[in-house]
Amino acid sequence: MRDVNKFRGCLIGGAAGDALGYTVEFMREESIFSRFGKKGITGYSLSNGTAQISDDTQMTLFTANGLLLCTTRAMMKGLRLSYIDFIRDMYKCWYRTQTGGFPTKNEYKRSWLLNVPALYDRRAPGNTCMSAIAAGAEGTVDKPINDSKGCGGIMRAAPIGLYFTDMEMELTQSDMLAADSAALTHGHELGFIPAAALAHIVRLVSENDIPLTEAVNDAVRSIGELFDGAEHIGYFTELIGRAVKLAGSDISDLDAIHQLGEGWVAEETLAIAVFCALRYEQDFEQALIVSVNHNGDSDSTGAVLGNILGTHLGFEKIPQRFKDGLELYDTIIEIADDLYNDCQMSEFGKVFDPVWDRKYIRGVYPFMR
Repeated sequence: MRDVNKFRGCLIGGAAGDALGYTVEFMREESIFSRFGKKGITGYSLSNGTAQISDDTQMTLFTANGLLLCTTRAMMKGLRLSYIDFIRDMYKCWYRTQTGGFPTKNEYKRSWLLNVPALYDRRAPGNTCMSAIAAGAEGTVDKPINDSKGCGGIMRAAPIGLYFTDMEMELTQSDMLAADSAALTHGHELGFIPAAALAHIVRLVSENDIPLTEAVNDAVRSIGELFDGAEHIGYFTELIGRAVKLAGSDISDLDAIHQLGEGWVAEETLAIAVFCALRYEQDFEQALIVSVNHNGDSDSTGAVLGNILGTHLGFEKIPQRFKDGLELYDTIIEIADDLYNDCQMSEFGKVFDPVWDRKYIRGVYPFMR
């Protein structure tokens, strides 16, 4: 059953991990522990009272917007439209926020997120995402546009698994959509396969109250079948399996993460997030702290951990201190609620939602231009 607590938990959890890790993203461990103490960073480092998110959360919001736009336009026109086309268009909108000042001309009323000034702040956007989107974001699983396996594809994929909770779309289809969304910008197999796995895990724990280990193992099995014959699927399966085993061992957190990588590439991002989620399955705070205090891409490992464990535990079990001061908190909650509620209007239906109309048809929310 769809549960708004899990929808909010996924997106707020991801943003919390992103914000906590963003402060130490480019710091080595010795610098992190020297500055913040033996436990590393354990709370937000605020800028003008705000815990800043990075491009990870920005792109996650635009992914969600693409899903909602596609469904809304399809229902209002009675057509079958392509989710990937709308997601691509939303990434182009995000690119515009990174290359132009607010307000950006929204001539086709594409996204209401273009009306949110804070999304125009550049927060270390990934070079691969920027260059690929500038070229049109035309990559596909079958026709890659580059050989990148950076984590820019996985860190934005969670809304896809979340949105299709308890919908008719088959689990393998939503997995493949997540892979397709990552392949728009990241062409290496390990740039898009982990995105499919993340979407699978998120959807499973959103639809079912099951142990995370069961969800992870099911994802590995299913993704292995979906990408049977892929050159790197064996390595991916082995790495995630290693993360599962390490989570149940007595090895220290940091030593385990060192065996999994640094998270700059997508398979390592997922492996670190899986390790932290399984080791601290009932402790969001500790899992989040461990997920960011290492040498690697701390905001992305924190974001993916937050997506997984936030969905699993739910919004209510995320400590309040990781909600207070979180940048764009209200916008993130609003998008999460929209994913949960979905479009209730249709071409010939009697339901009319004026706010939904302003968001996903006219693109003028939250204000008129």
